[in-house]
Amino acid sequence: MADSYPAEGGTYGERPRRRRGRRAVVILIVVLLVLAGLLVVADRVAAGVAERMVADQVEQELAQQNVQSTAPEVTVGSFPFLTQVLNGRYDSIKVLLRDVQGPVQGTGAAVRVPELTVDAQDVTASMDTLRTGQGEVTAATVRGTGTIAYDSVVELIDRPGVQLREQDGNLGITAPVQVPILNQELTVQGTAKLSVEGDDVVINFENLRSSDLPDNPVIQTFVTNFARQLAVRVPLPPLPFALQLHEVRPAPDGLAVTASAENVALSQLS
Repeated sequence: MADSYPAEGGTYGERPRRRRGRRAVVILIVVLLVLAGLLVVADRVAAGVAERMVADQVEQELAQQNVQSTAPEVTVGSFPFLTQVLNGRYDSIKVLLRDVQGPVQGTGAAVRVPELTVDAQDVTASMDTLRTGQGEVTAATVRGTGTIAYDSVVELIDRPGVQLREQDGNLGITAPVQVPILNQELTVQGTAKLSVEGDDVVINFENLRSSDLPDNPVIQTFVTNFARQLAVRVPLPPLPFALQLHEVRPAPDGLAVTASAENVALSQLS
């Protein structure tokens, strides 16, 4: 009886078995937690490899197009990543580019996009592609959003004193103009019409007015001609993944642009 302990009601031998059972459960839980932790680590390591692969491809594309930016910040897939690897299909690949700058041909100006976000949806890539680095990664749809800084647009307009701003959902302008007939400089204000042509944002200014302008047809014609001279085409820096510009609108910090593409080869790895 030295190895047995009485339990309530005078029964011997139950407490050691209960202790052993609880200990086994605790050990099992600890083992499962360790395995889960290892799987999470392996999942994040695999995601990191894929992210570096895409980032390298984006950097190569930008370098070929003479576009400068900070290092691409890439997020591949959602959690868990390894199950997506097994299926060869990923929820999304997101690329964030900061301080994007591209030269404007024929001028010394550069178009600046402080931040450009690219979101590729429904991405397919085989396990061998990620394992060997050879193969193709494709996306059903890719959407890019960014903002062209107003100072880049003003630089292209190349008129001293021009200021741009978002005004009740429109692009507003304030500009000084020298009126020869009056022999004085006045400040005019108005709005612009925005449109997209290819990879360019086209800006045409209209309805320029000033409270100091007399109601004179000759002067009004002069101001109308001045507005036409302010018209400008703003080329977007070459975008990765064959993105095509299709929408532009004024925002507080610049012209917000949206681009998209379908059935895109994100990388042709070799």
